Amino acid sequence: MAAVALCSSRSLVFLFSVFILFSGGETFIRQLSVELNPGSTSTPPGGDLLHVRAVGDNDTLHFLFCSQGAPTLLLVHTNSSSSTVKVDWSQFVAPNTSGSLKVEPESSVQYSSAVVFSKLLEYDDVNDTADPTSDLLPPYELQDFTWSRLNLSGPTALLCGSAPNATNGSLCLKLSVFDSEGRSQSWPRLLHTANSSQLGVWLDGLLPRATRSRFLLELQAVGRTDPPSRVEVHQSIDDEYTPSIFQVSQWVSSENGSSDVLGFVQWKPVAYRRSDPVLEDATPCRHSDPRPQSGKAAPSGLIRAFYSDPDVFGLNVSFGLGGEPFYNSTRFLSWTMLVGVGSPPVDSFSPLVVTIMAVGLGTPVVLLLLGGVWVCVKKRAAASTTAYEPIN
Repeated sequence: MAAVALCSSRSLVFLFSVFILFSGGETFIRQLSVELNPGSTSTPPGGDLLHVRAVGDNDTLHFLFCSQGAPTLLLVHTNSSSSTVKVDWSQFVAPNTSGSLKVEPESSVQYSSAVVFSKLLEYDDVNDTADPTSDLLPPYELQDFTWSRLNLSGPTALLCGSAPNATNGSLCLKLSVFDSEGRSQSWPRLLHTANSSQLGVWLDGLLPRATRSRFLLELQAVGRTDPPSRVEVHQSIDDEYTPSIFQVSQWVSSENGSSDVLGFVQWKPVAYRRSDPVLEDATPCRHSDPRPQSGKAAPSGLIRAFYSDPDVFGLNVSFGLGGEPFYNSTRFLSWTMLVGVGSPPVDSFSPLVVTIMAVGLGTPVVLLLLGGVWVCVKKRAAASTTAYEPIN
């Protein structure tokens, strides 16, 4: 019986270890503060600048989201919990000037990179092959859009813009900054941490210029050194949070090509054709290889203000495959990505999968325990019946 008890205790320790392995650890929390147009005494012309300051125990993340020119999200990581953003507004709104935005002390800056939404591309997929190299229509330059003022709700900002001479339709970007780990409630339900922000992008009601239109979004990664320059694709075995999607794409930055990730842009290769989608509204998306575009950063007030001569990489994200419904079927497309520092968040097994594994692993253990108890009981019973009896 002692052996059975020892086996039982070891089995419980094993199951407890499995639970700890997949249940995650203590949540890291940052203190968030939000400021619109920091240091400005009036509404600046040409667009807004949002600053979300995320303070940790001994570091700070500065998220800067700007609609001056092409919409841009700049992320600056410092090793100080007291670093601040300073803006010279007279220079910031002036064209062809740089250095008007600084993070101080400048010596505290550990890493910075920006994502610029430079172009919206449309093509007529006459052969239904989703090949954007043919019948490409004149691009929408996003710096030419008419952008709304930022609509704030805590550490969340909504920006919508319309194309020149467009009578209806809009392209919207929604930035969300987080103080701790969590998951969005809407598909694709990306896992975020306190070191990342989420950008949702959607195209709503824009009148297509062809009957079989499909769209691409051109993105630029900008940095003083080591901006995101390569895309890694990782496979998964769990699609509970994003049904039918078993991989994630990560546009990462690393120092001198090492394996240590400094910053990232992460997304799942799926877009949705309705604002409140069901599984049938999911459409695959693809990305091109990042290519250097030195000296070709899209016109952005934020890039101009913070960087003097940055490195630039660009890629396209295309929506839809051959045989998929065209944009005209719903006139809506949405796509979501994360932008952060350090290693990208990794999806662990969901509670449902952990439960299934626990049952799968636990059932054989329970059966072994019951079998061991039965064998011990039988042996004791046999021993009692075969013992010596008194001689008459």
